[in-house]
Amino acid sequence: MGRVNDRAPAPHLPHLAPLLSPKGQALLAELRDYDPARELAVATRLRRDHPAELVSAALAQARLRQRGAAKFGARDADRMYFTPHGVEQSTRTAVAAHRAARLRGIAPEAGAAVLDLCCGIGGDAIELARAGFAVTGVDLDPLTCEIALTNVRTLAPDAPSPTVRCQDVRETELPEPGGTAPHALFVDPARRGGRGRIFDPEAYSPPLSWAVDAVRRTGLGAIKIAPGIPHELVPDDFEAEWISDGGDVKEAVLWHDGRAARAAQADPSGQAAQAHAGGRPDTFAPAGAPEVPGAVVGGTRRATLLPSGATLTSRGLPDPPVRGPGRFLYEPDGAVIRAHLVAEVAEELNGGLLDETIAYITADEARATPYATAYEITDELPFGLKKLKALLREREVGVLTVKKRGSAVEPEELRRRMKLKGPNAATVFLTRVAGAPAMLIGHPAAVRPTVCNRAE
Repeated sequence: MGRVNDRAPAPHLPHLAPLLSPKGQALLAELRDYDPARELAVATRLRRDHPAELVSAALAQARLRQRGAAKFGARDADRMYFTPHGVEQSTRTAVAAHRAARLRGIAPEAGAAVLDLCCGIGGDAIELARAGFAVTGVDLDPLTCEIALTNVRTLAPDAPSPTVRCQDVRETELPEPGGTAPHALFVDPARRGGRGRIFDPEAYSPPLSWAVDAVRRTGLGAIKIAPGIPHELVPDDFEAEWISDGGDVKEAVLWHDGRAARAAQADPSGQAAQAHAGGRPDTFAPAGAPEVPGAVVGGTRRATLLPSGATLTSRGLPDPPVRGPGRFLYEPDGAVIRAHLVAEVAEELNGGLLDETIAYITADEARATPYATAYEITDELPFGLKKLKALLREREVGVLTVKKRGSAVEPEELRRRMKLKGPNAATVFLTRVAGAPAMLIGHPAAVRPTVCNRAE
């Protein structure tokens, strides 16, 4: 990422050549399922027959591969190479594959290429290559670049031949817009520094403003950013997409497709613009033009939920009404909340909010939606731990799930004080109802989830 792009170079790791040698490959194969708790004994045994430096490098990669399995799956991770920074900061496969597939839908032409700035160990480059793009990665650290190239070649052997440049991304020559085969830009700025996470997008490396300008100049591309970015910092000509995987918000992406605008300026007749438009007035498409799947619409907010792929876009709805608790409570997915699309989900559920400041939706009917988890509410109480303890004892609740919004109570402390005992389970929501602290008790509702794509 960035000037590793202001990440420190990978510490104490040799170049890959020793690990790529037959002896190195044999060591890595032997260490595939090793127990890190026995590392000292394993290292002592291996050093009897192998150079100490090679054993240390192989053990380091074995540890990193075990950590990488959570993001890349064991099958891919066992063939990849990592740095400590790379395994922490790289994009997980599910998210990278979604992004690559969407970009492929936007740019399906043969020969399309992507310049991956701040490519790191190649997590995104792998999926871009698998999607058929000719990928050029750029990063500053030589070992990281070597690893990225090896990973892409290994995991995307049938893709166009990748290249990786070792340089500062801000010194990279950007592709010129136009031509029969589109070029896209992907930027993954470094969002960590020596003191941890960086929250100011202008302190990213490279800064967000630089990345935005670079994507605009290229005409097509995406920028990976932290999901907590303030909405007011999203440029009007970019779409913002928040992505969750398994219910956890992983990242946000700023998408831009300025090809239709360029085409409209160059061709006032509108014929060239139609080839790039997504069927929306603000993408310079003629009225009635067909919708292009995954088309980028500037000013739009989107929430995408993986692994289902359900996607929801903003429709400019007003805030939902505040109402009293109904029979069902819906907890929106984190990507929906981050994208400020709670109103869109509430409309689908014919529901309202328990409190104007809290993203819990209440409704009288159970409706299937991929964008929220439904709970059936059995009891509503004003906040009070004694009342809650008595109710749980009466219901013989031994397993309690605590969810909270708008409450300072710590879930673990609450469970400890409840002294739970019994065969039953329950969920308690510590929240506010019309501004007043309240407790809602219930259980997951028997509503079968559905998958839907909604892009209106």
